Amino acid sequence: MSNITCIGLLTSGGDAPGMNAAIRAVTRAAIYNGWKVKGIYRGYEGLINNEIKDLSTESVSNTIQRGGTILKTA
Repeated sequence: MSNITCIGLLTSGGDAPGMNAAIRAVTRAAIYNGWKVKGIYRGYEGLINNEIKDLSTESVSNTIQRGGTILKTA
């Protein structure tokens, strides 16, 4: 079994409270463990259309207080 080195995050199904906090927490934990994190924008459509960007601790900072989801949703 190979080691995980990169994960992808996407949001789908509409906005809900805490989505940005979850994105931030997963991103920070993954980076802490040495993994790369790819943000997939606009849900599954973004996955199909290759709307994928690197996420960093800087890109997810100051997002907890923002409404919606920084990755947008399907």
